[in-house]
Amino acid sequence: MLRLPYFDYRAPRTIAEAADMLASLPDAMLVAGGTDLLPNMKRRQQVPSTLVGLRQIEELKQISNGDGVRIGAGVTLAALLGDERLRAYTALRQAAVQIATPHLRNMGTIGGNICLDTRCNYYDQNYEWRKAIDFCMKKDGETCWVATSSPRCLAVSSTDTAPALIALGATVTLASAGGARTVPLTDIYRNDGIHYLTRQPHEILATVRLPGVVGWRSTYWKLRRRGSFDFPVLSVAAAVKLSRDGTVEASRIVLGAVASRPVEAPEAGAVLVGGPLSDAQIAHAADAAARPARPMDNTDFPLVWRKRVTRDFVGYALRELRGDDMTARRRSIARLVL
Repeated sequence: MLRLPYFDYRAPRTIAEAADMLASLPDAMLVAGGTDLLPNMKRRQQVPSTLVGLRQIEELKQISNGDGVRIGAGVTLAALLGDERLRAYTALRQAAVQIATPHLRNMGTIGGNICLDTRCNYYDQNYEWRKAIDFCMKKDGETCWVATSSPRCLAVSSTDTAPALIALGATVTLASAGGARTVPLTDIYRNDGIHYLTRQPHEILATVRLPGVVGWRSTYWKLRRRGSFDFPVLSVAAAVKLSRDGTVEASRIVLGAVASRPVEAPEAGAVLVGGPLSDAQIAHAADAAARPARPMDNTDFPLVWRKRVTRDFVGYALRELRGDDMTARRRSIARLVL
C-alpha cells in the first residue's frame, strides 16, 4: 500500500492568508481537490513539508459574469459543468466532462487542472520502480529516459482544460503577498517538463477570466487509450469567430499532450481567416497545425502515429465548427481506443 509522507496542513480562509503562508513557508505547496498532488505524494514524486489547503476559501469557489465570465480557481469541474453561465463555452465544457470520473470531477478544480503536473511513462511510477532504473531528470535523477541526450525534461502536458481555455482567450489572475498580476493563460506555461509553469511558488492562481463569445464557436477533441477515465495523448481545442455569411474573422487552434506545454498553432489559425471553412482550407489548416506537434515516446500509442493523427483531429474539430455532424466520428474514436 502506498502511504502519504508526513506533512503539516494549514487551512487559510482567505487568499491573502494563503499567500502569507506561502511567503513564509518556502517548502509549502497548495492543495485544492488533491486528485493529482496526493497520488504524486504517495509515489514520492512531490514531498512538500507543508500543504496549504484552499478548500475553505469561499472567494475561490465563485463564478460571476459581466464582461465575459470570471471563474474562481477553486470551482470544481462538476460545478463548472453544472453552471448555465458557461454553456456557451463549448470547448471548456467538452474538455471538463472528459476529465477522469464523476467522483474525481466532484473533487478536482479548474485551477488544479490548469496547473496539472506533467506526465511521463518513466516518471509516473512508484518510488521503487523509479529507483530501479536510476530515477529520471524530473525527480531525483539526471537523465531524461525519454531522450537520454536531452538537456531538459520531456514530460508531457496532460491538462484538458488549458488548451480549451487558451483557444477561448482566457486570462488568469495570480495572487501573492506582494499583490496580484493578470496574464494571458498561455503565458503561465513553458516547454519544460520540470519547470512547466511560470507561476512562482509563492503565487496562487486565483481566477480565470473568459471573454464574451458572441459570434464564436469552439470545440475540444481528445485522444486517449480508454474511452473514459484517462489522460489525453493528443487533444485539439479550436475556436473560430464567424461572420453572418460564414467568413472566418478570427481563429485559434491549440494542441495538448504533444509537448511539455499546450502548443498554439497560430499559422493554422491564420490560414482560415478571411474565407469560409471549406474542405481545402480545413486541410491546409490541419497541415499547418500538425507542424509544431512534437509528440515524444513518453505516453501511450506510437509517437509517429500520434503525429499523423494530429492532422485528422484538427480536421474533425474544424468540420464540427463548420456545422458538420461529427457525432458518429466521436463515437468511432471512443470505440477505436477501448
